Amino acid sequence: MFLEKYCQNDNEKISFTRQQASDFAKNIADDFNPLHDIDAKRFCVPGDLLFAIILEKSGLSQNMTFTFSGMVNDGIALNFPNKINESALITDDNGKEYLSVSVSGDNTENTATIRSLTQAYVEFSGHTFPHILVDLMAKEQMMINPTRPMVMYESMSIHLDNLTFTSVKLELAKTTLSIDGKRGVADLVFNLVADKKIIGHGKKHMLLSGLRPYEQDVINEIITMYNNKKAAFLS
Repeated sequence: MFLEKYCQNDNEKISFTRQQASDFAKNIADDFNPLHDIDAKRFCVPGDLLFAIILEKSGLSQNMTFTFSGMVNDGIALNFPNKINESALITDDNGKEYLSVSVSGDNTENTATIRSLTQAYVEFSGHTFPHILVDLMAKEQMMINPTRPMVMYESMSIHLDNLTFTSVKLELAKTTLSIDGKRGVADLVFNLVADKKIIGHGKKHMLLSGLRPYEQDVINEIITMYNNKKAAFLS
């Protein structure tokens, strides 16, 4: 299992320690969001890890939509389906819903295909900040609160023309940020490319809260802190 060291599987129920979730964020997604630090007060398991587990357990379908409805903390045991027929819910034993998935089209369980798409998407998703979001915030002259940055991954959808590839890249196609008071909605549209041809596309949808007027000096400080944190981890 590609993801076995980033989760715990006990009688088909999957849970995560803070260390496992944080290691996935940093080592696989190159994501240093403070929400995934092991000592974070509002710690949450990366949504990309849940996405990766679904693909590994249920396969990759031509059309997939993932909608997140709750933050997963460490120690919560989740029920993941081994097969998805049209739709499925990821819940705990109390019936609380954390993620819904809808699928259509052909499905593949080819390991190389699934691993290639998973790695391409997770790497892209982990680089949302600062690589993409800072440019969007500068354009709209609004920014996240540096003392309490809240950027939540709400949904993601993908469409694939075919499932015959074994190597795929993800290329950013379009970005938008809509502001409503102190809240924002960011959409990152991307193409999926194999053998130099576009074979599909997708969109990552995020919510930003606690926005305030843009200050370049403050943004520079946030980026420096982020990069220093990454450098310290890598060293």
